[in-house]
Amino acid sequence: MVGAVQDARVVVTGAGGGIGAALARRFAAEGARVVVNDLDGDKAAAVAAEIGGIALPGDASGIVGAARDALGGSVDVYCANAGLGSGGSEAAGAAVWESAWDVNVMAHVRAAQELVPEWLERGSGRFVSTVSAAGLLTMIGAAPYSVTKHAAYAFAEWLSLTYRHRGLKVHAICPQGVRTDMLAATGSAGDIVLQPTAIEPEAVADALFKGMAEDRFLILPHPEVADFYRARAGDPDRWLTNMNHIQQKWEATR
Repeated sequence: MVGAVQDARVVVTGAGGGIGAALARRFAAEGARVVVNDLDGDKAAAVAAEIGGIALPGDASGIVGAARDALGGSVDVYCANAGLGSGGSEAAGAAVWESAWDVNVMAHVRAAQELVPEWLERGSGRFVSTVSAAGLLTMIGAAPYSVTKHAAYAFAEWLSLTYRHRGLKVHAICPQGVRTDMLAATGSAGDIVLQPTAIEPEAVADALFKGMAEDRFLILPHPEVADFYRARAGDPDRWLTNMNHIQQKWEATR
């Protein structure tokens, strides 16, 4: 895999910590030139300094132009990693839903609008979407997060099926619990559903690089998610009943 990313120009959004920082570190270790983006400028600068990368603070929604300039005119790999773990039900306020949609979905769409034409013209490019297992399954107590992560997965899937014959490689990373600030913020719901099998962010980076080496679209740092996904598709009512039992268990802790 070293040869595949050696000297590649890589952008990682939401890379001030957690999965994004782990991805940035791994790409840099493999010889890539990495732009580290994060809303928190100090965190972006710290990770960039650590890996010899380029800090690009700010909202991930519109950084492609600045990242392209910072990397000398082009981007080879774009990791759409920034995300909001918005909790709440259908009753969450409009601002919550709009922010989740903008960051978890539309930021990916805007990046693709900027990058895909160039990638198709040259016949190569790699789009990495940090989706979450919630995009394949769902997450109790987090309607905005679950719904928008489903959409993020659908967009990555659409990019792959539409452009793979033209050199575009797409990867959707769908972990369950990862020991990050976002997991900590899920509270009791995360304690019940995610904490028991939580992994370190570096394990997610390992899974991505293994998946890239094998040219796989779906990256599952928790392999058991494949079984859950099959169960969901094979018998939706049974799966929903089982998930509702978890919902009831969560409600009893509140």
